[in-house]
Amino acid sequence: MKKDIILSGVGGQGILSIATIIGDAATRAGLNLKQAEVHGMSQRGGEVESGLRLSDGEIYSDLVPLGSADIILSMEPMEALRYLPFLHEGGFIVTSTTPFRNIEPYPEEAVRAAFDSRERVIALDLDAITRTNAIPQSANVVLLGAAAGVIGILSPEQIEQSIRNIFAAKGEKVVEMNLKAFEIGREYGSRQ
Repeated sequence: MKKDIILSGVGGQGILSIATIIGDAATRAGLNLKQAEVHGMSQRGGEVESGLRLSDGEIYSDLVPLGSADIILSMEPMEALRYLPFLHEGGFIVTSTTPFRNIEPYPEEAVRAAFDSRERVIALDLDAITRTNAIPQSANVVLLGAAAGVIGILSPEQIEQSIRNIFAAKGEKVVEMNLKAFEIGREYGSRQ
């Protein structure tokens, strides 16, 4: 079994934290993992992309080929749109619906139309979800939770353990906030 995942967003949204959590879970599960280098600027507002390839077999390249990604996991809707050519026909888009407006005019209608043309889209209003649940710094983990059901190669329990591992140094309160965010995301993901 294998999974190719494209993570996208803008700097400061936690894309690299998601990659770290998934990478830790995959390593602990005994899977092979390759991660493509992050493209773009890892600063607030700059494009960030990371490709993750997970497999129980050998992986020969860290680059996700065009048309082969199983999942696009995006903190920013236009960034999800940017990577649609990498998604295979039956792949999933798991994205925030909240735009990060770093260009004008922002192409909201084009983004919405692109998502409406796909069958497998999990779209979340992360701003509203994190505000309602008092977890504003865990939007990325909410998104990861929403994707947990479609990642498949890792169980939600394996991802939860990695959340504990990755955030342990920041204290129990941060760990619990992120576990709560993950569960909230799983609930939203299962509804769509």
